[in-house]
Amino acid sequence: MIYDVAALDHFVPSSNTPERGKMKNDPRFQPFDALLTPRFADVATFLRARRMEISSQIDIALIGVPFDLGVNFRSGARHGPAAVREASRIIRQVHPTSGIAPFRLCNVADVGDAPVNALDPAGSIGLIEASIRRVHDAGAIPIAIGGDHTVPLPILRVIAGKGPVGVVQFDAHPDTLDEVLGTKINHATTFRRGVEEGLIDPQRMLQIGLRGSRFSEDDAIWGKKAGMRVITIEEYEAIGRDAVIREIDRVLGDGPAYITFDIDGLDAAYAMGTGVPEVGGYSVRDAQMMIRSLQGKNLVGADICEVAPMFDPTGQTALNAANLLFEITCVVADSRARLGG
Repeated sequence: MIYDVAALDHFVPSSNTPERGKMKNDPRFQPFDALLTPRFADVATFLRARRMEISSQIDIALIGVPFDLGVNFRSGARHGPAAVREASRIIRQVHPTSGIAPFRLCNVADVGDAPVNALDPAGSIGLIEASIRRVHDAGAIPIAIGGDHTVPLPILRVIAGKGPVGVVQFDAHPDTLDEVLGTKINHATTFRRGVEEGLIDPQRMLQIGLRGSRFSEDDAIWGKKAGMRVITIEEYEAIGRDAVIREIDRVLGDGPAYITFDIDGLDAAYAMGTGVPEVGGYSVRDAQMMIRSLQGKNLVGADICEVAPMFDPTGQTALNAANLLFEITCVVADSRARLGG
């Protein structure tokens, strides 16, 4: 099926504002203040950000991507954006240790969801890519909330247009298979396609927390051969979190970098609400500290994927994702404010 990108106007509205340029602390972009408005009130948005149309006034666009047609086991991540919006009602405005207040540094907005066709995986990838291109062309940095882990591929196709980027991947699985069930684009092939398409610099990519049973002995070898820094959970435990943070700094360097966080990177005790939960992972605290270490990097985009809320009746997985979304938004806002995008 062929999609007319112009049809996106029906799904993702664009701004009619003619002038470019951004005014910091623009009152239109300030989130709902929990001291004035109860957190349970009004319609849920990511981090209680204002729901805005895509426009040149936005610095950081929080965008839902309710796509899960790339999974080969348990679907349900299409409901991830809605669950994370609801869970993020709890988030306040100022980071407790860095002091970063992202909404004061940048114009941050929830721009809604990218459109998808629930019966057409390939067509949906095209629609997602076109939506991210609108965000990118407006001058905003996308932070996407999926959706399954196919989602980073259409994002990288847009933001890596000027050359490959570095990637830090928090994940239990390498997602570097060549093919699954006869398909080349799915949640287990994303980063192999990213390297092959020239979107990712494998010498500037880390995979952190790989573990779990594998389809074959070769599952995680491709990334190593391509030049990725692969840190299994065994190595993570052996060298410790601080050493891993030093490796993140060394490998990413100063070039443009992208954050991708598959929620199953967390131990299953913290993330049962996902398609392929894996025991024996790192804690939410470890994830927070690794993300915080990215402050000072040149961050050009990010995503959190694979939250499938129906598998976690407690809501804890979505709550953890919402907190990690805040951590990521803080370091991206700091990067945007320092580097100008």
